[in-house]
Amino acid sequence: MKKIKKLLVANRGEIALRVMRSARELGIKTVAVYSEADRQALHVRFADEAVCIGPAPSAQSYLVMDKILEVALQTKSDAIHPGYGFLSENEDFAAKVRQKGLIFIGPSPESIELMGSKLAAKAAVAKFDVPLVPGTSEPISDIPAAKKLAREIGYPILIKASAGGGGKGMRIVNAESDFENQMERAVSEAKSAFGDGSVFIEKYVTQPRHIEFQIFGDQHGNVVHLFERECSIQRRHQKVIEEAPSSILTPELRAKMGAAAVNVARAANYYNAGTVEFIVDENLNFYFLEMNTRLQVEHPVTEQITGLDLVKLQIKIAEGEKLPFTQDQLAIHGHAIEVRVYAEDPANNFLPDIGTLTTYKRPQGHGIRVDDGFEQGMSVPFYYDPMIAKMICHDETRERAIEKTIRAIDEYEITGLETTLGFCRFVMNHQAFRTGNFDTKFVENYFKPELLKQAPIPDEEMLTAMLAIELKEKSRKTSMEPANGTTQKSNWKKNRV
Repeated sequence: MKKIKKLLVANRGEIALRVMRSARELGIKTVAVYSEADRQALHVRFADEAVCIGPAPSAQSYLVMDKILEVALQTKSDAIHPGYGFLSENEDFAAKVRQKGLIFIGPSPESIELMGSKLAAKAAVAKFDVPLVPGTSEPISDIPAAKKLAREIGYPILIKASAGGGGKGMRIVNAESDFENQMERAVSEAKSAFGDGSVFIEKYVTQPRHIEFQIFGDQHGNVVHLFERECSIQRRHQKVIEEAPSSILTPELRAKMGAAAVNVARAANYYNAGTVEFIVDENLNFYFLEMNTRLQVEHPVTEQITGLDLVKLQIKIAEGEKLPFTQDQLAIHGHAIEVRVYAEDPANNFLPDIGTLTTYKRPQGHGIRVDDGFEQGMSVPFYYDPMIAKMICHDETRERAIEKTIRAIDEYEITGLETTLGFCRFVMNHQAFRTGNFDTKFVENYFKPELLKQAPIPDEEMLTAMLAIELKEKSRKTSMEPANGTTQKSNWKKNRV
């Protein structure tokens, strides 16, 4: 395989910057593609070359395969990195990249296609004795037969779209009387979202943990896992907070789940970066959920606990190199927590709150990393995902990582729109999170918007600090000293818990 000298990044925002920075460190030139809405974006300014590929809507720009391929050939790029989202899990795009003589930095089109279908993926991994949730092994079309099977499995059951993800085409059915209605809705939503109405049913785990394993394979048959990520803090079936390692896995269970994740990769003849997702019940039984055939949003927490640069590793494997380590050479170092900073209003059902970043100041300090694609004064466009940044904190223990995350949240200053920072602070301080006793229903079980507005009960140190500030203010007023300027605080702090 030839060495990559120029890389086109078929994405935008923080992930485009993330890929470009690692590429530059490897001596690889980069090409950015951008929509008209991203003309002033940071990834456009960072790249060695940048080409506009269309209007703001992604369907007219970032999702137009032929235009991206045309730019890659015009700029004499050797390879394309798809990032995540957009075309990253599109087997047709991966195949077209290959047909044009370019390197696709990711798995083969065949692996993407296999794992893109939940039913096909389940059939493939079943041959490797990977635990599966009880349910159907093929699409449902016969409602009476499906009802009979649901009865045998036992309610509650879950109806899921075979294609896609993100919670679309997914319905929980608690009783047989709701089955037909919920199935019709799931099929309709799946058709609308993915163009494929295929659905299947499986046992619904009532207190699930969402734990995923990062895997890497090379093109020489070697596969390893880079340990797990806990991704159970979610809203609308989408992650908000991730951490590594999980607080509930024993070394024995970690080894068992890791081996299963590697077997999933082997079932798909997989190479490059991938993520195997499991659900874990209250008794620590784990079941294969799906495989994401790309780099994950939350990959930085894995980087923090392993010391590896996963993007550089992706590039080297795409060039044909072997994995530079074996499973027994890998170890977990410390604990990492990632909070996703979304332009959303947690007090209003996490609805997007698009606007301009009037103030934008990142937290700093040892063990704090911010991956973003914005700077002060920029607007968050409503055409794309509302994530502003990912903030990752790393320390020696989980407890220290939590405290560092709280400090970093307090230091993060954002005004001009609402963000999820206040919610993330609420999570960090909640007993269920601190004790590790939570599941994917954290928001449903514990969060209410009014809790963000409740003043905290001050502890002794806080009372002392407040008293000191009050005395200083009285002294200032007495001496008629003028104030030394003003301080603009993050707008989420008014609702601080």
